[in-house]
Amino acid sequence: MSVEDSHIDRELCGDNAAPYVLGALTDYEHEAFRLHLDSCAVCREEVAALQVVASALPAVAPQLNAGPELKRRVMASVHEDVGSSEAEERALSARSRRGPRLAWLQWRPLLASGALAAAAVVIAVLAIFSGGGGSGGARVIHAEVIPAHARASLRVSGGHGQLDISGMPQTPAQRVYEVWIKRSGGPQPTDALFTVTAKGDATVGVPGSLNGVKVVMVTTEPLGGSKVPTSSPVIVARLS
Repeated sequence: MSVEDSHIDRELCGDNAAPYVLGALTDYEHEAFRLHLDSCAVCREEVAALQVVASALPAVAPQLNAGPELKRRVMASVHEDVGSSEAEERALSARSRRGPRLAWLQWRPLLASGALAAAAVVIAVLAIFSGGGGSGGARVIHAEVIPAHARASLRVSGGHGQLDISGMPQTPAQRVYEVWIKRSGGPQPTDALFTVTAKGDATVGVPGSLNGVKVVMVTTEPLGGSKVPTSSPVIVARLS
């Protein structure tokens, strides 16, 4: 890595944390930032903190059955935001042709915040349109949980999963819960790090597709997550 690239990385350190947690990065940006996390404790802690907030949002947001008029207004707002984002991208493209690499550095924070806002709009739309719509053929798997008084279930729909957790103890300081998936061989880490509420509740989306996944499990790990489990699973949901 050149001296210039190192300087740029330090200036932009953390810019991608929020869009990374919300899944708003491109595949290339996601992989680049994931590699960056291996050597940056600051970004790992920021991702862990943002993941806690993102995981708690479904639990605190009321599920409402939106009427046709509200849905129409929401979708109109989404189309307007998309149009604004496209206009920003066109302006950035024109500017980058006229100026040096610095133009990208000046615009990148704006685009990152725009991606985060767009992702938030999409999450809101999904919450509105899913409210009051029934299970939609979802499969619910009751998980094995430690301690015995806690409860957890994995809701699988359309190849994606969501963990609904209650009664779990809060993690010790400097530790978080981490979600793992297992297809064949050892468990694979995911980006899902979370804590539970004072009542021990949490709603956590399992990142990626569950196609071919045999087990979804949860362990407690150091803040920022681990690449291999450092503790025994406290939640195990078997898909097959």
